[in-house]
Amino acid sequence: MSTCANPSPLPPRPALPSLSGTVARESAAEAFGEAHAETPALVSSIDAVASARLKKVGLQALLVEVAALLSEPQISMVVVCDAGGSALGVITETVLVRRLGLWQADFFTNHAGEVMTREIIYCRPDERLAGVLAMMHCPGLIHVLVVGADGQPLGAVNARDGLRPLLATRQRRYCATM
Repeated sequence: MSTCANPSPLPPRPALPSLSGTVARESAAEAFGEAHAETPALVSSIDAVASARLKKVGLQALLVEVAALLSEPQISMVVVCDAGGSALGVITETVLVRRLGLWQADFFTNHAGEVMTREIIYCRPDERLAGVLAMMHCPGLIHVLVVGADGQPLGAVNARDGLRPLLATRQRRYCATM
């Protein structure tokens, strides 16, 4: 993963448990045959699908609006943004169901800003896809926000979507040896 400075207003990336002993970023590239590839797959290689998975709401959006977006096919995360469009937090299906199930929120009275997760784990379009997937693996993340240099949300990487191009590369390399 890159070590570039994080743009404001996104907070610094939270410290994740060490990936050594599970899946190191470098070994992820090797496992997918990316170490010998001329051009490793970057997050930007799946920007069409990642941008299609991006759904945004404002801080004052009611949870019923968030639930409507989460009910769309292939959408499992909604980004809560300020008036300028910068990400302030996320609401996942799991968070919404948990909060509603524990009677900690109401569809018609609570706003997105009240239940969002403020700790955002994100990646950049120029990062290696294998490294992002490795970073997602350890804490068990299903999706990660993609942000541009200006801090604006660009898309959402789903683990399944990220694996497809890496597995396709591996399969092409395997078939070429036969």
